[in-house]
Amino acid sequence: MTPASTDTVTWELSGFGDEVDPDPRLQCAVLLALGASHIEVRSAWDINIVELDDARLAELDGIIRASGLGVSAVASPIGKSDLAQPIEFELGRLDRAIVAAGILGANYIRIFSFWQIDGAPVEDIRDEVITRMRRLADRAEQGGVVLLHENEKDIYGDIPERVLDIVQSVDSPALRLAWDNANFVQVGVRPFTDGFAALAPYVDYLQVKDATVATGDVVPAGEGDGELLQTITALRDRGFRGFASLEPHLTNANPLGGFTGPAGYGRAARAFRTLTDHAGVTLA
Repeated sequence: MTPASTDTVTWELSGFGDEVDPDPRLQCAVLLALGASHIEVRSAWDINIVELDDARLAELDGIIRASGLGVSAVASPIGKSDLAQPIEFELGRLDRAIVAAGILGANYIRIFSFWQIDGAPVEDIRDEVITRMRRLADRAEQGGVVLLHENEKDIYGDIPERVLDIVQSVDSPALRLAWDNANFVQVGVRPFTDGFAALAPYVDYLQVKDATVATGDVVPAGEGDGELLQTITALRDRGFRGFASLEPHLTNANPLGGFTGPAGYGRAARAFRTLTDHAGVTLA
């Protein structure tokens, strides 16, 4: 396939290691084999990143550093919780994520904007969500990290209009966006057509997966309805130079994560590289 542009830019390729295997050594080995320079850490040894104690974090850091990879982000579960849970619960998890980011040398921490309430208008939780997101952003500023809000289905910020509301209302340099095409498809949004123009100024990070409108199933990049090629091309044209992180979800997807395995991960990486090659984007 002939590249669409002769002006090549470089993005840093990363990926969710725990979608390969619980063992961080195997996570790193597969990512290296696929040409990644970084890893995104959600869990290791089947332990979530915010639950790893300092000793295990130091061990994990040693494994990653020995492999030669960097850490693109700490993929926390913060904000995947009910609003009935006191905000102190999430502030405590954020404190652990900040510790993890410091040990692992990461600048970004992924978060979410709280589960919607079944049967209630989503607008009813808007003010409380914004208040909580502002408190999280304030804590992140104090901790010297940047939060990345991911557009996940069934949270307040699942569609472009509400994602924009969050980032503009909180208005903090410590709150930016992780863009996920598949998650938008799963809530009935055409990602590029319906959301990119408004949200692009706030996007620091690309999470790579695709999905089909008909079933909502997650598929490799470019094989679904997520408008990945248009998104990649537009990010290139805007001068995006950030991380692109593989989150394939090809074997299993659940509210707290997903799994793919080494073979599926390779398939996902090759599919994404086909799109970036076409757009004149080099992955390193």
